[in-house]
Amino acid sequence: MTQLPIIDIAPLYASDENGWQAVAQEIDAACRDWGFFYIRNHPISATRIAQLKDRAETFFGLPTEEKLPIDITRSQHHRGYGAIATEQLDPSKPSDLKETFDMGFHMPADHPDVLASKPLRGPNRHPAIEGWKALFEQHYRDMHALSCTLLRAITVALGIERDFFDTRFIEPISVFRMIHYPPRQNATAPEQQGAGAHTDYGCITLLYQDQAGGLQVQDVRGEWIDAPPIEGTYVVNIGDMMARWSNDRYKSTPHRVISPLGVDRYSMPFFAEPNPDTVISCLPGCQGPDNPAKYSDTSCSAYMLSRFAETYAYRRELLSV
Repeated sequence: MTQLPIIDIAPLYASDENGWQAVAQEIDAACRDWGFFYIRNHPISATRIAQLKDRAETFFGLPTEEKLPIDITRSQHHRGYGAIATEQLDPSKPSDLKETFDMGFHMPADHPDVLASKPLRGPNRHPAIEGWKALFEQHYRDMHALSCTLLRAITVALGIERDFFDTRFIEPISVFRMIHYPPRQNATAPEQQGAGAHTDYGCITLLYQDQAGGLQVQDVRGEWIDAPPIEGTYVVNIGDMMARWSNDRYKSTPHRVISPLGVDRYSMPFFAEPNPDTVISCLPGCQGPDNPAKYSDTSCSAYMLSRFAETYAYRRELLSV
């Protein structure tokens, strides 16, 4: 079904330390060889996924003018609705054939970080759909918990303190995103893709994809291979921050989405990204005299903003004001 590893993470929810070690070893090998793997036996239920997809179909099916009140280009903290062609992940291709909804860690308007106008900090902007806000805010919390469990397994693999990521993911800037890919025949040019080739910006991404297919991963030979949907799994991939932390021990792998013909595609990625003030610095065990650090230190927020500026025209305009 796939060349990518499929890892059973049930032992991460048991008390047997040997199970943790075994899963950590599998994740370590997958991150070194691919930067991508599937997980199964995670705690996100099929019922939850069905509820989310139902809401996504309702929201994205609305007329454009009913989605624009929460347009992401009118947001100071990158939340809300992204219209088709808002994002351009591959600068050599036309803007992406997809529309999105982004939410993050909710901070009320009177939170000190919001009052201080810190970037990527603020309240979520939800559509006025019955039951949406409660469902999505709970799912965000559950995906945060799942990502932290996987990150704890990665600490075992990297030989660092078990709470290394826990302490850095307090009030994170992680993003939960809903994506709708219209059928490929809606493209404005033959080379327009659902999502252009790119690497993710954060630590790890956990992706639910529906049965339409279209996700492709670039292997070590530079060839594109399919990462097909597998019932009951999430696809997990390494992002740029984890590559920097691990000094490229773990690969941030290019991937893309080729929109399928004749059907709509829906996906739900959760981008696990730490607190914005977190310093991304090469881990001690990932460097040495023969393997010096490849990347200079940066903060989470500085790195994210630089990547957003490359991807979104409206972010470049904000920075130039």
